[in-house]
Amino acid sequence: MLGLRAQKKADKNRRILEAATTLFHKVGYDAARIEDIAEMAGVSVGTFYNYYKNKGDMLMATVSMEVEEVLAAGNGIIAQNHDDVGAALAELIGTYYAHSLTYLSKEMWRTAMSLSIGQPETPFSKRYTALDYRLSEQVRDLFAALQARGIIRQDVDCDAMGELIFNNVNMMFIEFVKNEDMDVDGLQAEVARQNAPVALLVSNVAH
Repeated sequence: MLGLRAQKKADKNRRILEAATTLFHKVGYDAARIEDIAEMAGVSVGTFYNYYKNKGDMLMATVSMEVEEVLAAGNGIIAQNHDDVGAALAELIGTYYAHSLTYLSKEMWRTAMSLSIGQPETPFSKRYTALDYRLSEQVRDLFAALQARGIIRQDVDCDAMGELIFNNVNMMFIEFVKNEDMDVDGLQAEVARQNAPVALLVSNVAH
């Protein structure tokens, strides 16, 4: 019985998030009203507030859902037997970018970034930073896995290289969400070009 209650609660939460992202995409984050989100989700406004205090909380939940899904996909990529550093990086980072607009629009990402930077001590900002850290950690894990298989030289500092690559991934993603004309394919191609010389430098495979 408790399991059924928990499932119903999870389903209701998912409906609220799906309604919110649909409305955010349709009218924009600022114009979306909590009353309209609740109506679209088939719940009362009071029920909405049982799950989220405000739209910012809901936006953070959407970001979390996005990141959790790409982290799960990334773990599968790390487990593969890659024999090329550049290809492994392109697959992992490509997964991040390809999934980035599944739930959030560029406007929603800009809002999330603005909230996290403008109010660094809030729970929203701290959660956003923690999710960023987990993505950075996953890039470091990819380097460590490649090094363990002999694809990356043993003298390479995998933590430092993972952080370096992820910092650029983050910077380029910021440029992407700022530019409405840039598409995901263009973003992936540009980052792959930037990563190519790094991959050559750390690779243990003769080219």
